[in-house]
Amino acid sequence: MATWSAPGKVFLFGEHAVVYGRPGLAMAIQHRVSVTVRKKRSPGRVKSPYINECLGAMGVRATVYVRSQLPSSSGLGSSAAVTVATLAAINDEFGKGLTREEVAQKGYEIERKVQKGRASATDTYVSSFGGVVLIRGTEKKRLPPMNLPLVVGNSRVSHNTSLMVEKVGRERERHPGIVNPILDAIGAVTQEALLQLHDPRVLGMLMNTNHALLDALGVGHPALTRLVLAARAAGAFGAKITGAGGGGCMIALAPSRAKGSVAGAIRTCDAQAIMTTLDTEGARKEKDG
Repeated sequence: MATWSAPGKVFLFGEHAVVYGRPGLAMAIQHRVSVTVRKKRSPGRVKSPYINECLGAMGVRATVYVRSQLPSSSGLGSSAAVTVATLAAINDEFGKGLTREEVAQKGYEIERKVQKGRASATDTYVSSFGGVVLIRGTEKKRLPPMNLPLVVGNSRVSHNTSLMVEKVGRERERHPGIVNPILDAIGAVTQEALLQLHDPRVLGMLMNTNHALLDALGVGHPALTRLVLAARAAGAFGAKITGAGGGGCMIALAPSRAKGSVAGAIRTCDAQAIMTTLDTEGARKEKDG
């Protein structure tokens, strides 16, 4: 029996624009998915398509138990965390000898298959390695760790990442003269954020700008707007959509003294508040039992 866990993730800056080659910043968070794998000749049926694909890709038969701190379909990379933790646990239990890089790549291939070609390699990379990751085209670079106290607000409005990505793509085809400058501006915000990672007040302001640009792309939602405004009013340095938008989650960067107030303001909007910060470990082995 082997138990591994993997973290979820948030997009600090650059979602949607990163699809078109602009830079993006993603961060692993401390909330995790834990997966236990045990060898078994005749395991029962597995409901998760991600776990089924992991078992098939690794050529093994096993029972799989999942425990998650991440809400599903919320933009926090829960499916990538499940996939990475499952692959890492299979790798350990069956002695497959995969490296962390190979787990991340195989996880991406599985996500891409299940999501019919629309998955991002970012999610499985961040979940495998942890930390803050700069994405630029196909390049991914881990940045030095930093203290970024975040409050995640889950609107509980379900969304579909691939549909939101398609929506932006259609608007870009119809109105390239409008959409491309917005994508350029989001990229410029990410570039500035890279220079200001030491200054949470400036980062918060840049988050606010990034949120406005995502709204301009048409990926906002009234529930997310409500949470963003409530978080700012409660003392956050800044707040924005994280991920594809159209529902799901937002994030607020808050001073430590205000995290409780920000979380409370999010809960008064009938949303789930999750206080979290940077995870630097990525996938890790847990004690069994």
